[in-house]
Amino acid sequence: MHNLLYHQVEFVGPDKSWLVFIHGAGGAIETWKYQVKAFAPHFNLLLMDLRDHGKSKNLEPEFKEYDFDVITDDVMRVLEHVGVQKAHFMSLSLGSIILQQIEVRRPDVIDRMVMAGGVFKATVKLNTFMRTAKALNYVMPYRVMYNLFSWIVLPRKNHAHSRRIFRLQSRKLSPKEYLKWVGLYKQFFKVLKRYFYRPVENISLVVMGDQDHVFFGAAKRFVQVQKNVHLVIMEGCGHVCNIESPKRFNQLALDFLNEGINGDASKMIAPV
Repeated sequence: MHNLLYHQVEFVGPDKSWLVFIHGAGGAIETWKYQVKAFAPHFNLLLMDLRDHGKSKNLEPEFKEYDFDVITDDVMRVLEHVGVQKAHFMSLSLGSIILQQIEVRRPDVIDRMVMAGGVFKATVKLNTFMRTAKALNYVMPYRVMYNLFSWIVLPRKNHAHSRRIFRLQSRKLSPKEYLKWVGLYKQFFKVLKRYFYRPVENISLVVMGDQDHVFFGAAKRFVQVQKNVHLVIMEGCGHVCNIESPKRFNQLALDFLNEGINGDASKMIAPV
């Protein structure tokens, strides 16, 4: 038993900025396998497995149920342990909610944010799916639920590789752990509503696939009400655009983060 998430550090040197990666529910460090090589020459990297995911098992303290504060506290402990005082952050899917939690609680820690496949608003489609999934959890094994979820979110032939990686990573969750993460549903919609119109102070980039039929519409509306958040749409990609088209994604994110260092990132990408 221990109180630190499993994490990996790629340290280039003290003159380099930090880049912290936060995966989504059912993911792991493996989610970023196509980003590490591309970003390591430019930044010190910090990657971690969220509670119960990947190699982050049997963490103390143990909770009967989770909320977003529990998950965020886990991340903050790793930052403190590694000594990261300020960093760029990159999130995927549900990780965008955790990242916004960090920004609210510790804005001093965040430089710029890149949110891939972000989750921003409780649309009718998402609401219906979440409520249906919650009901089916009582009658279907959790691995069947994850397979069903992967098909709903990533239905196309070109999503097959992302779907496979997602399923392999999700199998590392036990049924007990899975149900605790499902418990975030109680707080999920309230958190989304609270953050949707809250001004994001840091210049940020949202990267969405145009085939992300569950989350794309809400992401577009989120960017429209935010002054400092900019949107890039990746054609021919679904929800997990960093895996489906890693070269394109990496170049977009690198250009954005490097422009943030060398110039005005807000001039590089026009809001939608």
